[in-house]
Amino acid sequence: MKKLATMAIAGAMAASPALADLVFPDLSYRTGPYAAGGIPFSDGYQDYMTLLNQRDGGIGGVMTRVVECETAYNTERGVECYESTKGEGALVYQPLSTGITYQLIPRATADGIPLHTMGYGRTSAANGDVFSHVFNYPANYWDAASVIINQLLEENDGSLEGQTITLLYHNSAYGREPIRTLETLAEMHGFELSQLAVDHPGQEQGNQWLTIRRERPDYVVMWGWGVMNQVAIQEAANIRFPMENFIGNWWAGAEHDVEPAGDAAIGYRALNMNVLGDLPVFDDIQEHVIDAGMAAGDGTNLGSVLYTRGMYAAFLAAEAARTAQEVHGVAEITPAMMRDGMEALVIDNALMEARGMPGIGPEFAVSCEDHGGTGMARMQQWDGTTWVTLTDFIAPDDSVTQPLVMEDSAQFAAENNISSQCSES
Repeated sequence: MKKLATMAIAGAMAASPALADLVFPDLSYRTGPYAAGGIPFSDGYQDYMTLLNQRDGGIGGVMTRVVECETAYNTERGVECYESTKGEGALVYQPLSTGITYQLIPRATADGIPLHTMGYGRTSAANGDVFSHVFNYPANYWDAASVIINQLLEENDGSLEGQTITLLYHNSAYGREPIRTLETLAEMHGFELSQLAVDHPGQEQGNQWLTIRRERPDYVVMWGWGVMNQVAIQEAANIRFPMENFIGNWWAGAEHDVEPAGDAAIGYRALNMNVLGDLPVFDDIQEHVIDAGMAAGDGTNLGSVLYTRGMYAAFLAAEAARTAQEVHGVAEITPAMMRDGMEALVIDNALMEARGMPGIGPEFAVSCEDHGGTGMARMQQWDGTTWVTLTDFIAPDDSVTQPLVMEDSAQFAAENNISSQCSES
């Protein structure tokens, strides 16, 4: 069947040599207090799409086109970017913002355009039976919370009974996402959970760290982004909080988060949903994109944590588009076909190896019911110069996260009169 689909694509290409571009909007933020994270992610996303054009002639013979729109991490501007670009044939949106994602879920679903909210957004969108056009593979926030606790359990001989954990979180939809999961895990494992919110953009944290200095929790878990991360790590150093007991999620573990604090940041830990290292694909990007003067940025972000994640996101989008071409037997796919490709996506080690990024993430397969992937992540630690990977991919506790996903998505379905999206075969 796959061979026939490939022949059909080739036939369509021969019959119609002037194919329309495959359009991938980039809702970026290169300005504002979150630009330090937005820039490398956008560079990685765009550079990979450029690589596919320059090296491979596009995807399935069709060139890609990235339409960038600056949101400044502002929800209203993000919605405006969506409305102004969706008519260009947009195949999939990656908002890189939980706030924007929440606003786009009903709009994109009504328009028939899929969203890929990789490791952010509405966690219960992992239930594809309710959220037909939203995908958050390979992992979501509730997975991240569970992975952190599972790692701490491993380090404490399987018990956190009587320990204290403080959640330091960005006071937004993003930062509040893990609270319910951590509350459930606290009740299950017997640790005490306290919560400290940090208001946008996160530069003022003096009171929060005075509280942490007074209460001396065993661990601080951070759900931060942008300048909030840098300030928090410096504040932790100022009060001499044990840095190895300060753990960020995967949006609080990039180079720019730790470098401003210098050696004081040594020991800080964070999750990562993608591997680090000198991946073969970077040589291709250097040759075909950066050296050719076609990079989205100046090329200096190549290989950094968030550049790699942006590239990973582009890889997943490209493979979903390729899958859609195979499923439907055409090269010029529509957003509806792209959605089908995302729902039929299979990422395995052989594919990652073939694309020059071996083991960049965990293997996973998407289905109608499961839009969320495996939820696995690695723990890494800053050594003063680079991030050192401490663990292999750690699995979340599905017995905790899945009931929460089902409960929250069922409530959303009831409130919005959504019936089952997945028919039984």
